[in-house]
Parts: sequence; structure tokens; C-alpha cells
Amino acid sequence: MRLRSACLTSALALTAALPARAEMLFNRVASFATPDNMAEGEDRARATSAEILTATEDGMTLIYSDSPLGVIGLVDITDPRAPKPLGNIDMGGEPTTTVVDGGMAMVGVNTSESYTSPSGKLVTVDIAAKKVVAECDLGGQPDSVAKSKDGAFIAVAIENERDEEVNDGDLPQMPAGFVVRLPVKDGAVECAGMQKIDVTGLVDVAGDDPEPEFLSFNDAGEIVVSLQENNAFVVIGADGTVAKAFSAGTVDIDGVDTKKNGRLEFTGKMEGVAREPDGVKWIDNDHFVAANEGDWKGGSRGFTIWNKDGTVVYESGASLEMAIAAIGHYPEHRNKKGVELESVEVATFGDSRYLFVVSERSSIVAVYDLTDVAHPVLKQLLPSGISPEGIIAIPSRNLLATANEVDLREDGGAPAHVMLYELGEGTPAYPMITSEGSDPLIGWGALSGLAADPETGGKLYAVSDSVYGMMPRIYTIDATQMPAKITGAIDITRGGDVAQLLDLEGITTDGEGGFWLASEGRSDKLIPHALYHVNDKGEIKEQVGLPEALLDIEIRFGFEGIAMADGKLWMAMQREWQDDPKGMVKLLSYDPAEQVWGAVHYPLDAPVEGGWMGLSELTIRGDWAYVIERDNQIAGKAATKKLYRVKLADLKPAELGGALPVVVKEPVHDFLPDLAVTHGYAVDKIEGFAIDATGAGWVVTDNDGVDDSSGETLFWTIGKVE
Repeated sequence: MRLRSACLTSALALTAALPARAEMLFNRVASFATPDNMAEGEDRARATSAEILTATEDGMTLIYSDSPLGVIGLVDITDPRAPKPLGNIDMGGEPTTTVVDGGMAMVGVNTSESYTSPSGKLVTVDIAAKKVVAECDLGGQPDSVAKSKDGAFIAVAIENERDEEVNDGDLPQMPAGFVVRLPVKDGAVECAGMQKIDVTGLVDVAGDDPEPEFLSFNDAGEIVVSLQENNAFVVIGADGTVAKAFSAGTVDIDGVDTKKNGRLEFTGKMEGVAREPDGVKWIDNDHFVAANEGDWKGGSRGFTIWNKDGTVVYESGASLEMAIAAIGHYPEHRNKKGVELESVEVATFGDSRYLFVVSERSSIVAVYDLTDVAHPVLKQLLPSGISPEGIIAIPSRNLLATANEVDLREDGGAPAHVMLYELGEGTPAYPMITSEGSDPLIGWGALSGLAADPETGGKLYAVSDSVYGMMPRIYTIDATQMPAKITGAIDITRGGDVAQLLDLEGITTDGEGGFWLASEGRSDKLIPHALYHVNDKGEIKEQVGLPEALLDIEIRFGFEGIAMADGKLWMAMQREWQDDPKGMVKLLSYDPAEQVWGAVHYPLDAPVEGGWMGLSELTIRGDWAYVIERDNQIAGKAATKKLYRVKLADLKPAELGGALPVVVKEPVHDFLPDLAVTHGYAVDKIEGFAIDATGAGWVVTDNDGVDDSSGETLFWTIGKVE
């Protein structure tokens, strides 16, 4: 098999003939999996994490906190495109935040026995020797740690956090939190000079039980502290005394999705929602920015820029969340709190000041031009790993890094990662597909099937799966743009109402302006294995269930693709059913005119240990039927993500219930190199493939609706397919 032109592994290649934009922007250049920092002989299956991170002063080493292992991890980024493990250092507790002073790292470590008996320490580590050299008892449970610009002081937010299982997490829950400030001299923390700063009695919400969350120094030596559960800020002067305390207030937001109902509907309103700030960072000596996570009673979904006198300079409202939804990263299953902005970073690269805002639940980093403090301009949305928590800018090297805390390997998912981005000239590698500009906003995600318009090149149709089971839709895609643009959405209806109990995994045009859709089905959730014939308005005109010969041997892994040839439908089954020999799956046929079923067997590649192989798509073009064959493995374990083809003439279906002929497959394309183009980890679900009217092959991945997923959707062409 050959391609008429060189295979394209990125949608970027679509604009190869266009003049390059000489614009400075960020693109991801590498990802580092935290299990790689374990020493030889350690149990690499243990859960790890990357939560908050910093960099050494020369910008050559990243240091992240790994709470599950009780260590800090070091990563060599001398070559940012090839990060190398430098190992872990045991902290004797749960590390939270690290700052660096010269060759020393100062780490906040939680050693609490319980919520009611909190304790912690500040640990000093000789980075080169990878050795703990000093410890200070902090008298409580530390969260954020910050260093003054002149290096003279370390400040620690002693949160003494609440137990969310007690009294529904309501405050007060003693003991109260506080802030400590410690002098630093010649790289050594002077524990005896520790100053405890009382922040009780300053705010309206549970003022006797403040829970300091995050803190930051400005150039004047002032400290801003966020009190998330108290919905407030405290500004501490350079002399270590409280200068100002004020409420973070509330916001009214319009045009948001407020219901966890399997639909993406950005029509709701929320009034009087507490901001509940988390990450906070000074912009200059008078202004700071805070990410409003809304972790307790909030859900304000935005970020706010403040004057230190307590006045609001800028409020993002729902604008960032809507931009995130347009690229398919909206976490519908987290609707009460939305994208949950977690942390912020401010840094100047060259002459340009940037604001970076991290969304924990959508796994996105937003990049803003912060030339004007009162009018930040959204420039980019960068993909991160699952649940980014920490972020650090390294302007001296034009680098940005994120720490992604969630490790899902126990459930077959990806490990935690540290990810690196570089500022340079070029075009953004992500997003590859968006609904930006649609009015009203078209929410989308979990694209699971792809088909081409038979007449117009670059015009495609997609469906999303059961993640949005209450919103089955056909999406229209214009792939001639970069990124590709979702230009329309057709609801699938039955009798005038939105159809339910559908798990759409395949789509094909019917030659008459309508579509045939394949629903994978899940009998344990009462979703039938079925085919649906719909018109151009999405109205179901015919439903075809499986014959008894198939229902008697069914499993949950059903249809994963559908195509039409000579009036006959063909469907790819994802996995072996009860009557299939191991390593064989059915390509089912159905003749709508004769209402006759048949099948052939398709031989699967052997899976890696602990995995399975299956089919994800079926496309017919000319004399060939193309299938996506993949394993269920992700990141470093991903082994098989391939496109194969079978001669259409060999698809001679036999009667169900007997022996089936076995087709011969030919390799066409290996998708694994394509999945590396954005320098993240290899996703597991390539689920859509179509060949458009010009002969170009298009591919899309399923982002699982951002549920236990990074949310990344990759969309690209492999060039013209012969």
C-alpha cells in the first residue's frame, strides 16, 4: 500500500502552501511520565503524581511534588525536547510546594496524623547531592510555599484544611490556619526567626477558621494570600503584618451549562456565586490575578484580576469556559463547578507579558497577552495531561511547564505527566478541531465516528458516543480550515423529541441526503445494538435491531463503524462475541431492501500482554474496505493503532450461525507516529476515519468527553489514499 503523497501527520500540513505566520506562540515539545523517575527495582505500578512544580535558577531542572510517593521528583530539561529522569528524593511526608534558592530546594511537607492534629515541616534539600540537609517545624499543615524576590524570606500558607466528610465540609473546623514567614540567609532557612502571622478574625466567612491556600510575593516584599474556603484575600505587608483583608465576592454568570444530564447546553445562569480563589500571583506591585476554582460552595468558573485595595480590575466570567467548550474540552460530568480553574502564572518573555491560567477539569492551559492588565487577550489554549495542578514559566529559556496530577493506570489509563512547552515562531499545533465562532455555541466531544460528504472535498460528518447519550448528534465539519471547524449540529430525533438510549459509534451517508447510524449498544444499560436510518434533519425513519442469531451471543462491545456499498450496509464489530474464535471479529452485512444479515470474519493482530485488540471504524472507498484496528492501550503501552484494508470483492457474507469466511487484510498506515505530533502521550481511542471526495483520508480521536481523559481530540489527514 502506498500513499499518493507523503503521509501527513498533522493538520498543520494542510496549510503548507500558505505563508508561515511569524507569530510568537507556545507549542508543547515534550512530556515526561512520572513513573520514569522510579529507581531500578521499584514497583513502577504504584500510583504517582506531579502536583506543584518549580525550576532551578538556571532553568535546567524541574522539581515536582509527588504526594502518593511522598517524594519530590527531579527532571533534567537541559534538552527540553528530551527530558530525562533524575530520580526521586524522599520527604518523610506529603510534599506540597517547592521553591528554590541557589542550590537548595525548600519543600513544604505535610506530616499530619489527622485533620484535627495537623503538622508539617519545611525541608531543605541540597539539589546536587539529592540530600535533605535541614528541617523546620512549621506547627501545622503546609500548602503553598513562596520565596520573596530578593530571596530574604520564605512564606508558607499553613492551611490546616477541613475534613470534607465532617458536617458536609462546612466551616469552622479547628485548628485555624495561619501564615508563617521565615528568614533565609546564605541558602539556609533560619528556623528560630520564624514569624507566625495570624489571619483570623479578618473575613466574614468563617473568619475564626481561615484556611490559607496559596500565596505570592511581589517585588515590594508584600504577600497576597488566598483563603479559598473563606472566599477572601489577605495582603501582608513587607513588615509581616496584615495590611488588608477583603472578600473575593460573588459573580453572576450567564450562558453556562449547569446540569449534569448528558447534554451540552450553554444556556444556564448562576447568580451570586462565590469566587473561592485558589492559585494567586502578583502581576505587579499593585495588581494580582487569582484562579477562582470554586471548590466548596462556589463554581464561578473564571479568573479575576484585582487591585490590592480590593477592587476588581478584570473579571473573565464564563468567557474562558466557553472558549474551552469550543475545543471539545468541557467536562459535562463536572457541571456544578465547570472547568475549575486551579492555578495561574505570570511571566514576561522578551517584551511580552503573559498570563497563564490552568483549568484542572478540562486539562487546558489558557495563554493570555497581559500587556494591558485591565484587558487580557486570550491567545492560545494549550493541551495538558489529566488534571494539571501546577505551572511554572522559565522565560530565560522560552519554556513553560505543567504538572498533571492524576495517575489512571490502575483503571487502564495514562500515568501522571510533566509537560513542556516552548515559545517560538510558528503555528499552533492545537486545537486541531473547534466550533469557535458558532452562535449559539456548539458543544461537542467524544467524536466516535466519521463519514465524508460524497461530493464536497473536506466536508465531513461525525457523531459522538454515549457520553452525551441525551444529546445524540451529527456534526458537520469543514476540514479545509485550520483548525478544522465544526459548522453545524443536527439533533437525532424520534417523533419530534431528542432520541434517547443511543450509543452512536458509526455514520455513513445513504446516497439520498440522509444517513445510516450505528449504535454500539449496551444491554446492561438498556441501550440496544441497532442501526438507525435518519433523514437530513436527523429524524429517525427506520430502526433495525439485531436478529436473534446475534442477540443470543451478544456482548457489550458492538458496532464501531458503518459503511455502504452497492446498497448494502457493512458494520465493524469492536470485539469478539461469544461465538467468535479468539482473534476474530465479525464484519456484519445488512441488506436494507432484503432485510438479510450476513458476516465475514476479520483476523485481529495479537494484543500486547494485558490488552485487547478491536476495530474502531469501517470505511468503503472504491474497491476497498478500510478498518481502524487498535489496542486499548495508552501512553507508553500503546502498541497498535493501524489502518488496514480488505478487498471489497472479498466481502462475501455467509449466513449467521455457521462458519464464516476469513478475509485477508493489508496494512495501510501506522497511526502511532501521528499521535506523537503534539508531543503528548499516545491516546488510546482512534475512532473515526473517512476518505473525502478528493481522496484524502481523515482521522479523529475520541476524547471520552473529558471524563478520566485529558480531553485532547486529534484531527488530521494522512493525505490522499489510493
